[in-house]
Amino acid sequence: MSEWLPLTEVASRAGLSDRAVAWRDAQALDRAAFLREVGRWQAAFAAQSGQRFALYIEDPFDFAAALYGAWHAGKTPYLPGDAQPATIERLTRLVDGLAGDLPGGMRPADEPAPQPTRSLDLVDTRVVMFTSGSSGEPAALEKKLAQLDAEIHTQHAAFGTRWARHADLSVYATVSHQHIYGLLFLVLWPLAAGRRFVTRRLAYAEEMAARLGPAPSLLVSSPAHLKRLPESIDWTLARRGLQAVLSSGGPLPPEAALQAAQCFGAAPIEIFGSSETGGIAWRQRTVHADRWQPLPQVEWRIDDGLLAVRSPYLPDAQWWLTADRVRADADGSFVMLGRADRIVKIEEKRVSLSAIERRLAESPLLADARVLALAAGTGLRVAAVVVLSDAGRAALAAQGRRAFNEALRAWLAGSVERIALPRRWRHVAALPVNAQGKTTEAALAALFDDDMPSVQWIECGATEARAEFSVEAGDAAFDGHFPAAAILPGVIQLDWAIRCGRDCFALAAPVAGLEVLKFQQPVLPGTKLTLALHWKPETRAMTFRITSTAGVHASGRVLFAVSDV
Repeated sequence: MSEWLPLTEVASRAGLSDRAVAWRDAQALDRAAFLREVGRWQAAFAAQSGQRFALYIEDPFDFAAALYGAWHAGKTPYLPGDAQPATIERLTRLVDGLAGDLPGGMRPADEPAPQPTRSLDLVDTRVVMFTSGSSGEPAALEKKLAQLDAEIHTQHAAFGTRWARHADLSVYATVSHQHIYGLLFLVLWPLAAGRRFVTRRLAYAEEMAARLGPAPSLLVSSPAHLKRLPESIDWTLARRGLQAVLSSGGPLPPEAALQAAQCFGAAPIEIFGSSETGGIAWRQRTVHADRWQPLPQVEWRIDDGLLAVRSPYLPDAQWWLTADRVRADADGSFVMLGRADRIVKIEEKRVSLSAIERRLAESPLLADARVLALAAGTGLRVAAVVVLSDAGRAALAAQGRRAFNEALRAWLAGSVERIALPRRWRHVAALPVNAQGKTTEAALAALFDDDMPSVQWIECGATEARAEFSVEAGDAAFDGHFPAAAILPGVIQLDWAIRCGRDCFALAAPVAGLEVLKFQQPVLPGTKLTLALHWKPETRAMTFRITSTAGVHASGRVLFAVSDV
């Protein structure tokens, strides 16, 4: 069994050259290879005069080496959650330079620095991460190495000893290491415990079923990836290897937890917490039902109905008040009652968006729902994004969209004031999530862009999908593109196809290219369109075809990048 390496000594402890670190495809990467890359990054960072560097690298082995190289060079890494242009623009105002896969980012030096002999300082060594928050606007959050070290010790004591008995355990992930959850469980815990992490992220259920066995494995995942596991896939191989499945980023719905238990052979271990607080509690649905068990070293209490916590993972010894409503249980656990009410003013009346969400969640027509307030003229109006249940899809097919939405408004009418009833609706196959597995308000608001019509899904499977939508003369998509005639631009048709593909197939990766793109005939107002999508995970290609009773309007192939960012 590999000895435990404190995070302070991962790169400075002498010896242990053949200690396991990672798998890159079929190549086993050991500590000797890791230390060489740490040295190259340390030399590169040491040659820079600045202190703060944005670090973004898709490969977790290269990322871990760069992280430790920066720390041993005395730098503070800033870890963005993605490499989008808007993110980079914000970063440049905070840091002295960019490193890794960011545009113009610093690369490792040709010659490595000597292996460091001094351990990292638990207090002076820091990293800055970014929380997604409910608004979607990232907020910088500094973490001391002491906080990270304390948390992986706790997680190892709570769960890791179950997995560590397997010296050949491999750690797989569907989440990004650029966020706290992935950083802790995909990178830092394996480095400390001497277990290999797999550099290629799992994006699809088919990959999980094929790669998680028969050798011992651990899956680090999120509700976004565990909610829709196809029953048609043969999970026998995965069940032979999987020691545990971790899930964080939000509660896993009961039906999804039970389905995951059937696929994997055991219910996922759900970990509740946040970037600010670190881990707070855990549960397994098949054992604990709705009750959350506090993690070791976590103290908790209820202040005015809200959960307050204190732990070594926080920056100080003060109590941290969360926005989560809880109820204490007799056995020392607690039950989540939802987020504290989000209050907005509509026509001078206070409206609780959380209360509307809770009421919608009780409808048998819906599997999930989120509510937000959108600007409308000089005021606000409520909008809802809903995922339909099987009963809901049947009702939609029978009643039509307008009558279905009115039925949902009627469901709310008994408990929600008329001015607070949702005016706008979006039906989606799954709620949009970021790389952290969270649904942000910004992502929800993007669904209400005026150029996107309401989509009715006919089929949304693992590789095949069909949807219908109509375009009308008053739609914003026709405005300003062709002054002489109302024609739907091809670029908008392509954008709609990509957005629908992302919704149905849960594609987070950026578009890498377009092939065989054709626009055969114009789309005019009043046309009802059918969109057919086919996804090939092995080539990461999605073909689309837009038709109507007039024939084919557009078709093509969209290529997606290998890694979700």
